[in-house]
Amino acid sequence: MSTRIARPSSAMRKAPKQARSRATVEIILEAGARILSDEGWAGFTTNKVADLAGVSIGSLYQYFPDKLSLVDAIRRRHLDDCLTVMKSVSDATPYAFASKLVRAMISAHSGFPGLHRVLLDEAPSSDDYRDPHSDFEVEYLAHYAAAVAAFRGRPPCPEDLTAARIISDAMDGVIHNAARRGAIGDPSLQAELIRLIGLYLSDADQNDGVDLATARRAS
Repeated sequence: MSTRIARPSSAMRKAPKQARSRATVEIILEAGARILSDEGWAGFTTNKVADLAGVSIGSLYQYFPDKLSLVDAIRRRHLDDCLTVMKSVSDATPYAFASKLVRAMISAHSGFPGLHRVLLDEAPSSDDYRDPHSDFEVEYLAHYAAAVAAFRGRPPCPEDLTAARIISDAMDGVIHNAARRGAIGDPSLQAELIRLIGLYLSDADQNDGVDLATARRAS
């Protein structure tokens, strides 16, 4: 399991404002993600990242005071990629929606196949990333709920948030464990996950509006 650090995430030293500095930070993050993916947390150093990025160690330290701040930025970048997926996915049928969602989320985890195992199991993380009520988690589930509501062709309602939690947990569990096993590119896993989400949405769509208390008493 990854080391847990009970403090806020280590912040960047300064945020890049100009296009050139933003490009430099992006190159550093790409290099850091590759080293984490290929060499794990034990092989991750700021000197290696700077060498691979083609920047001086001084340039790296202009933005990242230590490697904890760098790995936090890499983790945040991945979370932003997942939010981008959620903002872009909608469709009118359960399987088309599930297919777009699963394919896009797997793609977001596939750039550096070993990265997510390291982020999950090796790299230190703050309590912020484990808080089920964090700002990120609230926003992430809200996008899932909005996507489900858009698929159902109406404004979001409480039932959509329940569906969002179920779909999110299923997606994260399957994809993150596939990353741990090095199986993120397995086409059968992708197909079965699409089938799982599609079947769930089809059943939920047919029963949309059923009283939840009645459903719970029957279970």
